[in-house]
Amino acid sequence: MNYWLIKSEPFKYSWDNFVKEGKSVWDGVRNYQARNNMKAMQVGDWALFYHSNEGMEVIGIAEVTKEFYQDPTTEDPRWVVVEFKPIKKLNKSVSLKQIKEDSRLENMVLIKNSRLSVQPVLKEEFDIIIALSE
Repeated sequence: MNYWLIKSEPFKYSWDNFVKEGKSVWDGVRNYQARNNMKAMQVGDWALFYHSNEGMEVIGIAEVTKEFYQDPTTEDPRWVVVEFKPIKKLNKSVSLKQIKEDSRLENMVLIKNSRLSVQPVLKEEFDIIIALSE
């Protein structure tokens, strides 16, 4: 299993919207590195759901339910989507501030490349964030 972090601005698409819909097509990604990360995702992988801009916090866990295919919002063949379902909301969210203050997470992509909307997460980093949410 691989681990990821996916970002969404809560005023556009929040965790609550995601849970209400029960699944989501992660579309509109227009960054090559994020696209390549989506192409590497496999069914069953888990992703931390991160509210960006407002909140700036990890709020829940999502699971990949369908691997990449052509993004239906564009005819440009370079862009893909992945489908997710919500697994669970964290007991308490984990803020970017908490992540930055934890030396065990200092090499996390979220810290090193904060603008990347779809990014890999090491299992150790995933486990630390889950522990911080308890």
